[in-house]
Amino acid sequence: MSDSAAKPRPQFRNINITQIARYRLPLAGKVSILHRVSGFALFLALPLVLLPLFERSLISEIGFAQFHDFVSHPLVKIVLLGLIWAYLHHFCAGIRFLALDLHKGLEKHTAQRTAGIVLVVSLALTVVFGLKLFGVF
Repeated sequence: MSDSAAKPRPQFRNINITQIARYRLPLAGKVSILHRVSGFALFLALPLVLLPLFERSLISEIGFAQFHDFVSHPLVKIVLLGLIWAYLHHFCAGIRFLALDLHKGLEKHTAQRTAGIVLVVSLALTVVFGLKLFGVF
């Protein structure tokens, strides 16, 4: 048999837990996983964090003052910044997935480009909202 014969490419059908660290997921796959993670974070945060804070702010002026004091703490602002990112990423990726459902941008190059756009736009908007949250402007 000749040495110049093409070797068959390895097939990875069942990835073991030890191989996950070396597996290179494409950008579109990372955006998809982040979309699920952000949706789960928003699902948990709505009844546990956001609704109680919103309710506290609407009860009375004293409740609003307590809400303002609570939200002005830097650790709470960091948690809120994470929730802001989760919302913005989930929103931007959701628009991308709606376009994919309409069979727009299914080509590999276009899908990679739109995944990059989703990451850049969601992070840029998060920076803008984060600057506003931390009182820069």
